[in-house]
Amino acid sequence: MDGVSPKFVLPETFDGVKMEITGQLGMIWELVKAPVIVPLLQLAVYICLLMSLMLLCERVYMGIVIVLVKLFWKKPHKRYKFEPIQDDEELGSSNFPVVLVQIPMFNEREVYKLSIGAASGLAWPSDRLVIQVLDDSTDPTVKQMVETECQRWASKGINIRYQIRENRVGYKAGALKEGLKRSYVKHCEYVVIFDADFQPEPDFLRRSIPFLVHNPNIALVQARWRFVNSDECLLTRMQEMSLDYHFTVEQEVGSSTHAFFGFNGTAGIWRIAAINEAGGWKDRTTVEDMDLAVRASLRGWKFLYLGDLQVKSELPSTFRAFRFQQHRWSCGPANLFRKMAMEIIRNKKVRFWKKVYVIYSFFFVRKVIAHWVTFCFYCVVLPLTILVPEVKVPIWGSVYIPSIITILNSVGTPRSIHLLFYWILFENVMSLHRTKATLIGLFEAGRANEWVVTAKLGSGQSAKGNTKGLKKFPRIFKLPDRLNTLELGFAAFLFVCGCYDYVHGKNNYFIYLFLQTMSFFISGLGWIGTYVPS
Repeated sequence: MDGVSPKFVLPETFDGVKMEITGQLGMIWELVKAPVIVPLLQLAVYICLLMSLMLLCERVYMGIVIVLVKLFWKKPHKRYKFEPIQDDEELGSSNFPVVLVQIPMFNEREVYKLSIGAASGLAWPSDRLVIQVLDDSTDPTVKQMVETECQRWASKGINIRYQIRENRVGYKAGALKEGLKRSYVKHCEYVVIFDADFQPEPDFLRRSIPFLVHNPNIALVQARWRFVNSDECLLTRMQEMSLDYHFTVEQEVGSSTHAFFGFNGTAGIWRIAAINEAGGWKDRTTVEDMDLAVRASLRGWKFLYLGDLQVKSELPSTFRAFRFQQHRWSCGPANLFRKMAMEIIRNKKVRFWKKVYVIYSFFFVRKVIAHWVTFCFYCVVLPLTILVPEVKVPIWGSVYIPSIITILNSVGTPRSIHLLFYWILFENVMSLHRTKATLIGLFEAGRANEWVVTAKLGSGQSAKGNTKGLKKFPRIFKLPDRLNTLELGFAAFLFVCGCYDYVHGKNNYFIYLFLQTMSFFISGLGWIGTYVPS
């Protein structure tokens, strides 16, 4: 007996109980599936197909219009009156309007010199230019650095003012609003806004201000962003693809057809009278720029987008910063839509078709439907139909429509067309956060007014040889500071669906599902973008 090793013996009834429970669960699933699960999932498929068609129509419309604009529309300087402002020896600089440059900042240690230096180098008479650095920094060291930089330029004869506040009420909108109240800006006619990482060329004002001077119905001239660090990593390349479509197509179409588009918050010139007439800066949402643009448009003001006027800027290169930025950019428009939909409908100064464009195209399809259909259809409903084979998804909805939409989206960045496949997978991952943020904005939930400044690393300087303070490490060898559980959860869900489709499916969706699983898993571990050690 001593030589016999002990064994753990299961009760004889255990296997029977296990089989009984499994059988009961299977029976319950079969009882619920036909009358409940199948109809609900089929309804979800129909809704997703409808949203896909809405997005397809929007993209096709935009594509047709942008082709017509490029082929037949007159250039901005021919559509609007444009006469360069000339230097006059007799009048001196008095024929130049007084322009205010506002540079809002918050703990911009890596990039604060970029915008201050570029603004100080603008080719505009020094007595007709006021530069206002609005520093809301909470880091005393950064505040001292910014103030010292302002003093350095002031010693060279630049009219630059360093302004701070006792609190950050209203965040960026509050800082811009407070800046316009200063007595020394009362004589300014126009205000230019640059975020801390933006670097305008010296001729920026000479190419844009004349449109405002000679066309009193124009309230805003928006320039295009050009990214200095788009080649830094795959994350920045993906962002470039999305933003290039926004500028190349969406902004151009809005400017050419309805003289309306969303102000991008920076690299734009406003007529101060239009800001005041629209009610000034408001901090009721996290998209104070879009809020002001919509209110000004409802009062009859026109906007002009200049695609050939480009300003260098930096893309967020860390995944954490990008996620916070996308939350703000998705939550804010949805929240603004909730607040302004009825105001737009009741407005009597704007023609009917412009109302349709703003409510349906600008807000509903682009800011809500685009996020919902990407996440709900391709990350939830389509995988679920694999587990419930009774529900069919037509191939035109699962393959053809997304393929056409993707091809139309690629026109903004032809050099990255070989990255389209990666871009699709990445956009599907980000649609999770955008959908969540959109719902928070529509229902004005807890994080609706959360404002986190997008951290910039000064990567544009690093590309030119200044790598001080910026350290990069291979992400694969670093443990994440924080697991992104939402992404990891969806990675597990899609993996299960992919395995089921591989064993039982007939449509070979498992290829897409496994690739999408990898994308969610990599995002969940934070192995995207530049790694900056904490």
